[in-house]
Amino acid sequence: MFRTRAKEEKAPVAEQAPVTVSKQPRDPQAPKGRPTPKRREAQAQRRSVAHTPMTRKEAAARRREERRAALERQRQALATGDERYLPPRDKGPVRRYARDFIDSRFNVAEFFLPVAVVILVLSMIRVDSMQTLALLLWLVVIVLIVLDSAVTGFRLRKRLNERFPDENKRGAVAYALMRSLQMRRLRLPKPVVKRGERP
Repeated sequence: MFRTRAKEEKAPVAEQAPVTVSKQPRDPQAPKGRPTPKRREAQAQRRSVAHTPMTRKEAAARRREERRAALERQRQALATGDERYLPPRDKGPVRRYARDFIDSRFNVAEFFLPVAVVILVLSMIRVDSMQTLALLLWLVVIVLIVLDSAVTGFRLRKRLNERFPDENKRGAVAYALMRSLQMRRLRLPKPVVKRGERP
C-alpha cells in the first residue's frame, strides 16, 4: 500500500536477472585462480588477522611492543656498529669518521673521571699540603683538557673539511669532543679502530 512504484519495478528485475556462467578459462594470475594455500599459511594469515588490534588499549600495547623492539635493535646496533639501526645522532659517514678520529688517539679528557676520583680522595685528607696538591692537580687537569680539546677540535674540523667537503658537518666536532670525555671502554657505539690506527 505504501510501497513506492520504483521499488515495485526494481524488485522483479532483480529476481529475474539471468545467471551467466562464463566459459572462459580463469586467468592463473587472478586471485581466484591461484592454488589453495597450505593449512599452515592459512592459519598464519588467520592468526595475523586475529591479532590486529581492535581497541585503543590493544593498539597502545602493540605500539609499546614495537617501540621496545626498536630500542632493542638500537641497543644491539650501538654495541655492534650496525649503521641501519643507530640513533640519528650517530648515523652517517661524518659522524663515523668523527668517532674513529677520537678513538684512534689518546685524549686527556677520557682520563678525567679517574683523575677526579683521585683529586676527591686527596681533598678529603685533612693535611694542608695534600689539599693544596689536590687543588693544583685540579687546575692542571682542567687546563690540559681545554688545550687538548681545542687542538683536537681544530684538527678534526680541518680533516672533515678535506674529506667531506659537500657533506653536512654541523655538530660533528661537538659530538666528537663529547665522545672524548668518555672512557674508551664505555663509549657507544663501540670503538672499531685501535689507538694509533688512521681512521
